[in-house]
Amino acid sequence: MSNAAVYNHQEPVTLHARKALADPVPKSPSAAKDLFHLTAGEAGRLMLARKLSPVELIDAFLARIEEVDARVKSYLLVTADTARAQAKRAEADIMAGRWRGPLHGVPFAAKDNYFTKGVRTCAASRLMLDHVPDFNAAAIDRLDDAGAILLGKLNTWEYGTGTGAVHFDLPFEPACNPWNLERFTGGSSTGAGASVAAGTVMVALGSDTGGSVRLPAAACGLQGIKPTYGRISRYGILPNCWSLDAAGPLTWTVEDAAIMLQALGGYDSRDPGSADVPVPDYMAGLNAGVRGLTIGVVRDLGPDTERVDPAIMQGIEHVVQVLEAEGATVVELTLPAAPTAYRELTAVINWAESLSIHEKDFLERAADMGLALRDKMMSGFTVRAVDYLAALRRRRELAAATDAVVRSVDALVLPGAFHVAPPFSDPDRVKAFTGETATPPFNISGHPAMSICSGFDSDGLPLNAQIVGRWFDEATVLRVARAYERATDWRARRPTL
Repeated sequence: MSNAAVYNHQEPVTLHARKALADPVPKSPSAAKDLFHLTAGEAGRLMLARKLSPVELIDAFLARIEEVDARVKSYLLVTADTARAQAKRAEADIMAGRWRGPLHGVPFAAKDNYFTKGVRTCAASRLMLDHVPDFNAAAIDRLDDAGAILLGKLNTWEYGTGTGAVHFDLPFEPACNPWNLERFTGGSSTGAGASVAAGTVMVALGSDTGGSVRLPAAACGLQGIKPTYGRISRYGILPNCWSLDAAGPLTWTVEDAAIMLQALGGYDSRDPGSADVPVPDYMAGLNAGVRGLTIGVVRDLGPDTERVDPAIMQGIEHVVQVLEAEGATVVELTLPAAPTAYRELTAVINWAESLSIHEKDFLERAADMGLALRDKMMSGFTVRAVDYLAALRRRRELAAATDAVVRSVDALVLPGAFHVAPPFSDPDRVKAFTGETATPPFNISGHPAMSICSGFDSDGLPLNAQIVGRWFDEATVLRVARAYERATDWRARRPTL
């Protein structure tokens, strides 16, 4: 069992009100094969209306896992028996009128750096293959309190971190992209991205230090949100970098992201980074549209601009055109520095803090680590105290300057990942997918940032855009994302497996 530390967090938030299911109840699915393509919102409405049994839903997802996951490799462990038992309890509770909210009976899965009581949490590492926690991460408890059902633990880079490279040297094979199984899923929440896209789970938990929720969402055509730093408790999540880590959901729709954030958000005294800020009703204005909002678009990324795939920029232009057509005012903005400058800061901070967390493991069992994790630990040894302190000072300056830009509008639109999902056979492009992005600025600043699907390229691979909002204003980020989603038909397109 690893000696690595875990975050410390608090109590579940009040369950979301019945109005979260205010949309029309969908028709009953015609066959079990349709169930794994329901959204969480749709499934919740069906179960509340007693048109769908949680047992039937869980069985459909377990059958889907059995059918496709040997190829997708989204899971490291499936908790089938426990999930079926929980589904029976959920069915009995709902039938008896004890409905807990929109996630009651909904299947979820968690990146395998979330601790799960009595269920192995190994973070894809040989160092933790026998690690069975005796407590849950706070996020797991909150979803359990909301009635959601854990289907299992999802694939990840080792310890939920790395260098961006995939060396195929871990005890588990890497997750594959459901849009093209020869392609990368984005890291490090690899299984979270693959699972929701493949229909092996309805919603997933990931974690994000420099983009590890948003990049798998981008690669796999999902909606993935990194909320404001401190919005979701990190207690019980294997840490990567104390001052940059954030937890967040990956979902098929913006509505599902709002439902998940409602259940997950809230102060937790056990997490030193947790923020004591009220959680708003994310569903209240979700469909309010963007008329009257001012949206900033960041097209000029300085010297990084030329690195962005033309198809990604075309997707950004499409988002801007749709939002303008929906009534938003769009203005041109620039960040106070190129994304590369933010990434250089996250590297120094991340290397140093990650080594401080995992140093004992590295010194005692480096030979059991994969190459990517060993390389990262070695980088940590090169960071001097003066470098780390200088990076923290520069972070404060850049965060304040970034906040001034974000506060000047209601939300920002800009690229997230600069590239579409690359083939595993091209290691340079795999590493570039993680290294050439505009996600780190908002880990440095702590602002909420969401990757959304902005279409598909000529090869049928997902494109992405990033929507960013003011501190603790995830509601506006979701509102903007929902306006775009509602005006397009990208959510009707699914991978064929």
